[in-house]
Amino acid sequence: MMPTATQTIYTETEYFQMEEKAVYKSEYFRGEIFMMAGGTPNHNRIKENVSIEIGIILKRRKSCRSYSSDQRIHIPENSLYTYPDIAVICGPNKYSEKDKNTIINPTVIIEVVFDSTGAYDRGDKFRHYRDIESLQEYILVNSINVGVEIYRRTEDNHWLLAESAYKLSDTTTIQSIEASLLLSDLYDGTENVKEGWITREA
Repeated sequence: MMPTATQTIYTETEYFQMEEKAVYKSEYFRGEIFMMAGGTPNHNRIKENVSIEIGIILKRRKSCRSYSSDQRIHIPENSLYTYPDIAVICGPNKYSEKDKNTIINPTVIIEVVFDSTGAYDRGDKFRHYRDIESLQEYILVNSINVGVEIYRRTEDNHWLLAESAYKLSDTTTIQSIEASLLLSDLYDGTENVKEGWITREA
């Protein structure tokens, strides 16, 4: 996530107005606006696969539904507005007081990691997400090599790496929505991915 060159401080209202007209989505954090990086073909393929697999499962569970990366999420506790690759909401949607189309109560957030976003998704962004009271699981899917890591909130409000899978034959489970996913389905149609979580991040 790269800051705008001028470092201008914007209000949330100004951010909403800019997003309505923008060609590319941006995040908002404490008055600053950050353009979000575009995805690679593998990133986009994996995101589509995950969305399809979860959608099939949730079709049988009317209490939960998934949203793609066009759905904005807001975290009032730290001011972040962002667009997760996939968000799952269980129970009624709750919306931001500032914007009726922005959801504030995801149960599961999934981010597909690639070179330019990996450090942010694992670091600052995960720290921001942990301020969401409703969030139960945070999932990283690697688009460079095969790998899925699932972080879960514990009863005493800590976050632990609860599951990890690094082979196409592995299955991993999103516990809060009872969804078991086969990695070979998630990586179907991707190119040049190898087994094992390896990135080219600095």
